[in-house]
Amino acid sequence: MLGLALAALLVLAGPAAADIWSPESGGSPNADKIDTLYKITLFVAIPIFLLVEGTLIWSLVKYRVRRGGQAEQIRGNQPLELGWTVGAAVILVILTVVTFAFLKTITDPERSGPQIADGAQVASIDQPDPPGGGGIRIGVNGQQYLWRYDYGSKNDLFSYNEMVVPTDTTVSLDISSSDVQHSWWIPKLGGKADAVPGHVNETWFKISKPGRYEGQCAELCGANHADMHAVVRAVPPDEFERWARRQRADIKAAREELATTRRAREAEVGR
Repeated sequence: MLGLALAALLVLAGPAAADIWSPESGGSPNADKIDTLYKITLFVAIPIFLLVEGTLIWSLVKYRVRRGGQAEQIRGNQPLELGWTVGAAVILVILTVVTFAFLKTITDPERSGPQIADGAQVASIDQPDPPGGGGIRIGVNGQQYLWRYDYGSKNDLFSYNEMVVPTDTTVSLDISSSDVQHSWWIPKLGGKADAVPGHVNETWFKISKPGRYEGQCAELCGANHADMHAVVRAVPPDEFERWARRQRADIKAAREELATTRRAREAEVGR
């Protein structure tokens, strides 16, 4: 009973259950499309599963061993075999067409909302225009055992562990690693993307309203892998601007303090 109770707790745990029957969604359009595509495949697979397993169980019961009985000799049914071969091929083609129809909307970033379409957000953090119009591009770097987020190429705006982004904005991610392989995954914002040393993977998301989205490194990366959490916090664009200014100021102050300390130590050693 104790074993069953522990198993039930594991199965019913929130992160393990996700959306019970499908991936988590509701945070970004690409996550919603992934969830929809999964459900289409699932609903096609369920009746096929029931038909195959029902036929198997019926056959096991009907043709089970009986005393004094003799196994029934079945030579095959050509129309039936041809039918299920053609039927399986048709289903496969349909699922392939549907998958490719959804794939473009999953992989290609959407256009950002009107409040940043003029590129103000892009200019404020020194970003090139990502596909789909005004938005931001953030470098995601996995390091044992934390995530670093770089906003732009000047290295004057970055953060660790928590990524702050503006709402209704297309956020394109360049994902890499400094040491071993990691995997960036915020379930409600889309699929997983591996962080591989020497290689850049790309993904995107767009959050419509303020909120906090949590994830986990999904690739076993060392002894403290379980502690490598990821957080995305979406805030209104004006609040994001205020955060960026504060973060830049704090980074600049920290660098100046470090430089002053270094010069003092060098002067002390020089005496």
